[in-house]
Amino acid sequence: MPAPHHPTDHTIPADGFIRVRGAREHNLRDVDVDIPRDRIVAFTGVSGSGKSSLAFGTVFAEAQRRFLESVAPYARRLIAQGSTPHVDEITGLPPAVALQQRRGAPSTRSTVGTLTTLSNSVRMLYSRAGTYPGGAEQLYSDSFSPNTAVGACPRCHGLGTAHEVTEASAVHDPSLSIRDGAITAWPGAWQGKNLRDVTAVLGYDIERPWRELPQADRDWLLFTEEQPVVEVHPKRDRVAKPYKGRFWSARQYTLHTLADSQSEAQRNKAMRFVESGPCQLCHGSGLTRAALAVTFGGLDIAAFNALPLSEVAEVLRPTAELTEPSAAQSRVTSGERSEVAKSIAADLLSRVEVLTGLGLGYLGLDRATPTLSPGEMQRLRIATQLRSGLFGVVYVLDEPSAGLHPADAEPLVQVLEDLRASGNSVFVVEHDMDIVRRADWIVDVGPGAGTGGGRVLYSGPPEGLADVSESVTRRYLAPRAPRDPRNPREPVGTLEIRDATLHNLRGRTGSAADAGGLDVDLPLGVMTAVTGVSGSGKSSLVGGVLPAIATAHPVISRVVEVDQKPIGRTPRSNLATYTGMFDAVRQAFAATDDARERGWTAGRFSFNVEGGRCEVCQGEGSVSVELLFLPGSWAPCPECHGARYNAETLEVRRGSATIADVLGMTVDEAAEALADLPAAARALDALRSVGLGYLRLGQPAPELSGGEAQRIKLATELQRARSGHTLYLLDEPTTGLHPADVELLTAQLARLTDAGNTVVVVEHTMSVVAQADHVIDMGPAGGDQGGRLVASGTPAAVAAAPDSRTAPFLRAALGS
Repeated sequence: MPAPHHPTDHTIPADGFIRVRGAREHNLRDVDVDIPRDRIVAFTGVSGSGKSSLAFGTVFAEAQRRFLESVAPYARRLIAQGSTPHVDEITGLPPAVALQQRRGAPSTRSTVGTLTTLSNSVRMLYSRAGTYPGGAEQLYSDSFSPNTAVGACPRCHGLGTAHEVTEASAVHDPSLSIRDGAITAWPGAWQGKNLRDVTAVLGYDIERPWRELPQADRDWLLFTEEQPVVEVHPKRDRVAKPYKGRFWSARQYTLHTLADSQSEAQRNKAMRFVESGPCQLCHGSGLTRAALAVTFGGLDIAAFNALPLSEVAEVLRPTAELTEPSAAQSRVTSGERSEVAKSIAADLLSRVEVLTGLGLGYLGLDRATPTLSPGEMQRLRIATQLRSGLFGVVYVLDEPSAGLHPADAEPLVQVLEDLRASGNSVFVVEHDMDIVRRADWIVDVGPGAGTGGGRVLYSGPPEGLADVSESVTRRYLAPRAPRDPRNPREPVGTLEIRDATLHNLRGRTGSAADAGGLDVDLPLGVMTAVTGVSGSGKSSLVGGVLPAIATAHPVISRVVEVDQKPIGRTPRSNLATYTGMFDAVRQAFAATDDARERGWTAGRFSFNVEGGRCEVCQGEGSVSVELLFLPGSWAPCPECHGARYNAETLEVRRGSATIADVLGMTVDEAAEALADLPAAARALDALRSVGLGYLRLGQPAPELSGGEAQRIKLATELQRARSGHTLYLLDEPTTGLHPADVELLTAQLARLTDAGNTVVVVEHTMSVVAQADHVIDMGPAGGDQGGRLVASGTPAAVAAAPDSRTAPFLRAALGS
């Protein structure tokens, strides 16, 4: 292996390096590299080159392992621990903190406040410094959380949404009698017959139409809390014996099903018989009345949490700075002016100002994390670390610019520089060349992906990369050459969007439509890029509005959403199974002479069913190993050694390869080995065309990034022969892609468009936007300041828009 280039830098002392020797994690090839401390270091390279294996799998993993060695063995068992990295030696390594990309948890109980831990301080502020009603006892901080037993509203259990059974929701046809099923909310079959018989024994008329029953009878049958038990004598069945039957009102039965049923189908059915809305007891806050009676600055905690962070800062500032209250602040009591109040408010204010400085001032503390974009989530985590005040730490960040508009990248760089100025080292795995140029040092890994990568090509200041001929990154780091203008495609129709009001979408700024919803025209048969800063309404438009209305358009025959959700959540789901190519591979093995002699079918070559799989690991290829005080880990199966199959199955070969060998091949290797299988060849060609040639066919789904999952979905679409006009909706498809991979992806999007389809991409990468036929720019800012159409037209037209925050960056990409 050629030695990595280490140019002399006299500004870094000789001992100021982290020295890695013999790193072999994943595809790293016995890597030796020196990385400076107290600097911003960018790890670059194409997707799958090994840069994350070096930064996270080696440097951070070793730092974490060393720290955990100092923790008491019992406490160590309570901490999630990673595996020990494959490396000979690392010297000069400080403690490390990792900030990796993760999507928001699918729970509405997770909010901006809980993610940043600001909610803890807010609850303490209301507990210790809030204004209580006369005679009220002081509440503990847990009483201000809807996620605790003492704080949750007793009616909605802290969710803020109540399900209520009404006569209209429980009785869908009042012309029917109880015997004929008037109470729709009651169960069917024998349970329903039992309730009807019990009702008759109780003296209610089950033969009359529901609408003719007295209102008092109807109310009791639907809403009573009583559960009388009576003896029922079946009249129509001479064999059945008398039994004791219990009465359930429609409300009791429905709410019991929603709360206690283990059947998803039963709960979904019960939801048809309720009316859902904000809880009337807590007004949607999820809190008790006692908690809502406490105020700070004249606001209860629910109103405080609903404020944009920029306004939260203004509410906190008078108390944090302990200035004399103005007339507007005269309502503030002495409790809110105490030293305790000042201490908590000052801490909150400083943390909130970090978030507003990162352009997140439009978010509220009660904003649910599943509604946040990846860029917003990333900045929230970074801001939380910035306030930690640590010194001498290595921060390892996974593509901090992912999901960020170029206008948001500048404050991000400032945060990275602040972390460095505080005496820390900042290591970023990054594809945004604007951020890479601002780094102090570059570690370029490659030259290719998978087995074609794993070498450090260069380690040094950014300007030195230009001399490394093997580097794919170097040509993108150089100043951009002017782009040749291209002629936009001609639309074949228009999808008109009128009065869209989802989330923050609204009319154009300064127009009469401002009070209404969003109006915008989407040209069909072309590629459209939807741009705007985080929170501007891009995803609401593309992911929320377009799928709902597009299918009604006469030109559009099909809508395909290609998102970044995982292609599977278990190791049994992988690249080969998801794309469908593994079916063709198994059939090919079953067609070999050896398999036919044994009478084996394609099922024999599945690792998910009994027969051909290894039964020790049940086809997973690895087994869990519990090491008590050491980190638990997965080890190759002692029986099949990771092959997934039993010895008999592995005796069958196609050419020189077993079925396990095929799963171990990369896409590039399999394209040659399986070229004679048309179904597999189509899938492999499509995967290579979107830059995934480095992935192994058997690579488990949990190991894939969101960007890789999205490109696998796109490749699956590319291999299918489709007729008609398809609308493809993609959410930031270039996330996690090296500029070289972006070029491949852009070519495939053009291929889909040229085939007569419409492609719409939510995108921040200006090189992709510049290649679009049409641009819809949302904004002008995020949250309540966004949701409007700022500009629409060709890339050149939007680049000239005076009010667009996208325009200057698009002009640079167009070379104008």
